[in-house]
Amino acid sequence: MKPSAPLLTALLVVSLGGVLVSPYILTIGMGLLAAGGLVLMAKKVPTHFGWEIPKELRLLHFAFWFFVVVSTYSWAREGFNVETFGTWITQAGFILFWPLVIALSYAGIRAKGVFIALGAMSAVVTILFAVGLVTDGPTGKIALLSGTLALAGGCFFFTEKARLLATVLLVTGACAVTASMFTGASDILFALPLLLVLLLPLVTGPFRLVVVALVVAASGIALVFGCCSAPVINRVLDQGKALGFAGLLGWAFLILIPLVTFARQLSSRHQPTVALAVAGTMVATGYLLFGLTSATFEEAPLAGFYLLTLAAISASFFRELDLSCFLDRNVKVTATVITKNEEAHIADCLQSARQVADEIIVLDSGSTDRTVDIARQYADVVEVTDWPGFGVQKQRALEKATGDWVLSIDADERVTPGLAREINHHLAEPDADAYKLPWAVTLYGTRLDFGRSGRAPLRLFRREGVRFSDAMVHEKILIPEGRTVKTLRGRLTHYTHRDFGHALEKSAKYAWLGSQEKYRKGKTTRTLLYPTFRGLMTFIQVYFIRFGFLDGPVGFLVAVTYSQGSFNKYAGLWTLRRTEKRKARE
Repeated sequence: MKPSAPLLTALLVVSLGGVLVSPYILTIGMGLLAAGGLVLMAKKVPTHFGWEIPKELRLLHFAFWFFVVVSTYSWAREGFNVETFGTWITQAGFILFWPLVIALSYAGIRAKGVFIALGAMSAVVTILFAVGLVTDGPTGKIALLSGTLALAGGCFFFTEKARLLATVLLVTGACAVTASMFTGASDILFALPLLLVLLLPLVTGPFRLVVVALVVAASGIALVFGCCSAPVINRVLDQGKALGFAGLLGWAFLILIPLVTFARQLSSRHQPTVALAVAGTMVATGYLLFGLTSATFEEAPLAGFYLLTLAAISASFFRELDLSCFLDRNVKVTATVITKNEEAHIADCLQSARQVADEIIVLDSGSTDRTVDIARQYADVVEVTDWPGFGVQKQRALEKATGDWVLSIDADERVTPGLAREINHHLAEPDADAYKLPWAVTLYGTRLDFGRSGRAPLRLFRREGVRFSDAMVHEKILIPEGRTVKTLRGRLTHYTHRDFGHALEKSAKYAWLGSQEKYRKGKTTRTLLYPTFRGLMTFIQVYFIRFGFLDGPVGFLVAVTYSQGSFNKYAGLWTLRRTEKRKARE
């Protein structure tokens, strides 16, 4: 264990445990944790430890700093009003998300540590309730969340056979939830049943019936107290007007990005990952519901609680995800690769594929470099053929495969060690018939996580009954109807081109092949307005909708390049139609 790790973990427990005793405890604790993170960043400790920042964590970081930008803009628009300075300071603290995550990741905090900290918080709530210090407002909301989070921790420890810890957290969690209900706040009563529903992924058998009964009871209480009445709905509408468009967008990112990130792992088969996914989803859901009727992030205790709990859950969550893949597959996998003049890539590609493949098949279409010679050093089957197009060539390779599963990759792609572990783990007990593998496009020394790198092409599938389309370019893998397809989390590194000149050459080649393919299928475009529109929409999709701007200058260059390629493809289709009309007149 790293020397400072126990200290950082203890700071987390004290900060969360003391949040309702005094806001200063939370502020000081977060400040010390963030300072530790900044020191680690200054010393480049994460880089030295070879930590690869998860794409999802970068997106969470964006959600926090974007909210700070929006808050700063709103304060500036009001003329830097002194009266709202306190609110701005509270929200500006969200910029500490990244150093907090760095510090807690360095500490190596696991699910058990997070839930012990949350249990300490619910225990403090129970004590404060006993002396009458839990009231409506921030304390009531924090009491509810600390209680439901402690219940989630209790369920987790129960599955981990830690019965004493499970009992303590379940009891203190129930007490904290009860304390929050006694405040009588409508938003707390409204949120309770929805938060209890999130416990279902953590329980099985008769315990699920208990949770369902609690949800029904909580829903009944909410209805009796009129939590969905007209005054509450009016408060929701008033809150939307108060935020404005920019504020609403910042609030939505801050809530929905964590919500979606954690909710995606609720069906994981790794119990610590599921427990943390439930916790993260609970926090985001609670603030989503609270924020409908009140300015939740303007209150320092609530803003600080959201920041620290999500930072702690995130640091532990991504660590548990990395540790969740440990099984060895028991099925045969064949990797297929088609090549032409790929001597710079083929060795690394085949070595990476060997992490998951028992058999490697390479079909070359007439390379004039050393591709074939290099491939024979690593592949089980290497054949040289003519070039019939991408779809037909990949189908030829597929027909030579003998494995139960097939991994179809390109020469400029690499199976990362993390992806290899995930593939082997999933194929030990397959939960789908085919898997999409997310790209990690690497250009000019930069790994891109967004834009076109956000795509996840289908690459891994059961061999039986599957075939490739006969498209000249952008071929598709045709899966029999009724089979399930899932997306893995690990990244498939994709070196799309050597330099910018190669990028332009490749873009033009694929654009022209795409034009010919569409023309062959009878597609046409009458004017150049449509190619222009498609180019513009491609840029908007890659740079804005897919968050390509988070990849910096390279992300912008990629968006422009793909936009140009999209325009060229449809402009090429327009020229083919013009040529056809001219020939018809002749």
